[in-house]
Amino acid sequence: MPEQPELSIWLRPERSGRGPAPGFDRDRLAQAGVELADAEGLAAVTMRAVATSLGSAPASLYRYVATRDELIELMVDRVNAEISYDGLGAGEWLDELLLLARQARGVLLRHPWLLDVFNGTAPVGPHTLVFLDRCLGALADLSLDGRQKLEGVSVLMALVTALVRAQLADREGAEEPPLWRRAQQQYLAHVAATGEHPHVAAALLEARPLKGSKSPDELFDRIVTRALRGLLGF
Repeated sequence: MPEQPELSIWLRPERSGRGPAPGFDRDRLAQAGVELADAEGLAAVTMRAVATSLGSAPASLYRYVATRDELIELMVDRVNAEISYDGLGAGEWLDELLLLARQARGVLLRHPWLLDVFNGTAPVGPHTLVFLDRCLGALADLSLDGRQKLEGVSVLMALVTALVRAQLADREGAEEPPLWRRAQQQYLAHVAATGEHPHVAAALLEARPLKGSKSPDELFDRIVTRALRGLLGF
């Protein structure tokens, strides 16, 4: 019976770049994809565009990746290599997870196209697994089973992603709010004035930014800390 091919790119040996055609490697392909995505967004990353940026033909890329999805896997893992683990291992579980969450946030802010990747299933590569292992290691001494720990990390990452998405949207609309946001603000102001939804009106009033309001960094730390304490119950 013939051997089944390995489905995961991480289980297949990397093809050699030697030969008459220009040779690359997975890391170079990932770098080219990241540069395109950083400059133009995830939609700009096609096999043809990456090949063009490398001065090659699209067919040459298929020696290294079988699909565009595999290329994106390489890209995600490459940017996850930016995560630093300096300063970890000496604090309480909450401090450790907060440090890891800040690192993940930094990667998302530097590479906003990751938000589009995470609209679907997040790829899992070697550097992603290092990050997950460090998150789980921070929870090692808590009286939680494996499923609870994985759920906690999953919710943490969903929260980090949502907070980064909101921060980028606020940054984008700071100078000239888009039409949809102006329309939304107009409608909410009208609703608050009618008194029909008093709890919504009160919450919106209290949520208005004040002089000396917390920075995005401080808000991130506060929200993540409260969520982790409530979620994990410690």
